[in-house]
Amino acid sequence: MSEKSTFPLFSFEFYPPKTEEGVISLANVHQQLIQLQPDFFSVTFGAGGSTRDKTYETVVKIQQAGIAAAPHLSCVAATEESIKEILQAYQAHDIRKIVALRGDLPSGMMSTGKFRYANELVDFIRQETGDFFQIHVAAYPEVHPQAANANEDFKNFKRKVEAGANAAVTQYFYSPESYFYFRDQCEKHGITIPIVPGIMPITNYSQLFRFSEMCGADIPRWLRKRLECFGDDKAAICAFGIEVVSQLCQRLLDDGAPGLHFYTLNQASSTVAICNNLARSQ
Repeated sequence: MSEKSTFPLFSFEFYPPKTEEGVISLANVHQQLIQLQPDFFSVTFGAGGSTRDKTYETVVKIQQAGIAAAPHLSCVAATEESIKEILQAYQAHDIRKIVALRGDLPSGMMSTGKFRYANELVDFIRQETGDFFQIHVAAYPEVHPQAANANEDFKNFKRKVEAGANAAVTQYFYSPESYFYFRDQCEKHGITIPIVPGIMPITNYSQLFRFSEMCGADIPRWLRKRLECFGDDKAAICAFGIEVVSQLCQRLLDDGAPGLHFYTLNQASSTVAICNNLARSQ
């Protein structure tokens, strides 16, 4: 994989480490993944901006290492001034990608603040910075868990695109048909921005089940039943996960997905193995 052109555009997501040990571990993971020459690394932003400083520090380090960084920026519980401040800080470091999200309210907080929805954040970023940033937004092929219904969820997505989004990254899924249907709906409604599938490697079944319950991602019955067979055998779960997710990724790419965005959970081994499997099939 010495030539970047041998692989479609893809990206890796990290969360900002909370401890010095986490910082060291992430630096090692970053060094492994940077060898795959991704388009960018994204870094998450805690509920209500709870990891704002750590997100900023992580993003700057990644940007300085030579591959673009894309900080997540959520607007719930934020003020216009706080958003302006962080946008200016990223501009000062020539960070040109932003993942614009609504975000979750911190526990115990009742008001969303100035911004209620991600499209309002996208619109504000465009008003303040013009075309400086390439703005990525979230998409939900299996429907956002808090949406009233699928039609309302799609309307919310369309508003983000109309506000100025350049690309979208989906919530992870294991049923490719959900992605293809969502992409077809976008085409029917004149939405032409890239819709990049979000990919979650399978390394821990109980953790995956918990995440999926929270974010509304469906784990197909056949997949759940297969994973249950492995019990606590982590090595077997990882090997099976690499096989299944590699097949998913290959199908998505074969059917025209513009790239892949990996939710790494600050781990490298499964993501590297999946990418190597895909590289061998090119």
